[in-house]
Amino acid sequence: MILAGVDGCRGGWIMVARDMATDDWRVHHFARWDERPPADLTAVDMPIGLPDSGQRGCDFAARGLLGRHRQASVFIGLRRPLLDFADYPTANAWAKADGSGLSKQAWFLLPRIAEIDRAMGPADQERVRECHPELAFLRLAGEPLVQSKRTAEGLERRRRLLEAAGIDTSRLLTGLDRRMAAADDLFDAAAICLTAGRIAAGSATRLPAGDPPADGRGLRMEIWY
Repeated sequence: MILAGVDGCRGGWIMVARDMATDDWRVHHFARWDERPPADLTAVDMPIGLPDSGQRGCDFAARGLLGRHRQASVFIGLRRPLLDFADYPTANAWAKADGSGLSKQAWFLLPRIAEIDRAMGPADQERVRECHPELAFLRLAGEPLVQSKRTAEGLERRRRLLEAAGIDTSRLLTGLDRRMAAADDLFDAAAICLTAGRIAAGSATRLPAGDPPADGRGLRMEIWY
């Protein structure tokens, strides 16, 4: 079985894949979602399942777990109609009229979200699950991380957590193309690859805890960790 963790990055996407038969870990870079290498189960740090209006309950549940230091890493207010706007001011105006504005950071994610949204149907969620790296690191640390991954201290904390989980981060870093992605993107992808392992083993947790709501296309709105 091949497990994968995928994160968006400046060059497109970065994947950390683990072959469960050999415990071989590989790093892959690709420009488009539909160019990713095959995997039996993929955990991805990108929203799957979008409401036409309003907000997703799983995002608020994730924010509640992460607390004040890391809750801003979970974007709220992502809705499918926003994928069709050509510029930020128009998209933000529509979002505000719908009840909550759109952050500039979330706007820059929309092209990546649109790639997945075009590719996914309800059946695909059996092998592609939405996850979040800060929840994955919470699981490894037993508590939300205080330090941002953008700081040297925060990056080192994440590296040590991955090493304690059995990942050779030095080897992974040799496979990192820094023109495509940064070390924090690599560590995020590695962390959610571990989440994919928990999903495969039946030990992962889903937000919300009960049956998740589905969007207008039947995609479950849920986050796994």
